[in-house]
Parts: sequence; structure tokens; C-alpha cells
Amino acid sequence: MRGGNMAGMMKQMQKLQKEMTQAQDELNATEFTATSASDMVTVVFSGDKTLKDIQIKPEAIDPDDPDMLQDLVLEAVNAGLKQVDDATKAKMGKYTRGLPG
Repeated sequence: MRGGNMAGMMKQMQKLQKEMTQAQDELNATEFTATSASDMVTVVFSGDKTLKDIQIKPEAIDPDDPDMLQDLVLEAVNAGLKQVDDATKAKMGKYTRGLPG
């Protein structure tokens, strides 16, 4: 009987692994778009946190105030990464709940 239980557990773990891989693949294929204040900077991330696109409106580029543009880029990037993190927790949390982290 012991061998049957072990085989059943292994099969269950393989199924879980396949589901986790599929969920991660779906997440990685998802695009997340975030913007800064006044939509001056827009960024697009994939679910694996790869920056895929950044668009900066010309009016955000003030040669006399480069700090403003830096702040807008940081704001958009951090908002995009937060979206990815939130979606990852929502999608993968059921697999990692209770595991030491």
C-alpha cells in the first residue's frame, strides 16, 4: 500500500508542477501597462518583468528640469512592476501558500 500512496503523491506533484508551469507561462505572456502622472510616461512590462516598451511625451522632456522626467519614468516603472507583482501573487499564490518565502 505504501508504494501506491507514493505513486499517487508523485502523480499529484507532477500535475501541480504542470499547472504551475502553465500559470507562469500565461503570466509571462501577459502585458502590463502603467503610466506616470498626466500620462507623460507609459511603460509596458511582460509578466517576467521585462520592460518591453517605454513612451515619453515630448512635453515631458524639459532640458531645464531633467529631474522631472526621471521622476516620471520612475513612477511609471514602479507602477508597472507593482502590477506584475500583484498579478503574480494572485495567479501563483495558490501554489506557494504555506511555503516558506
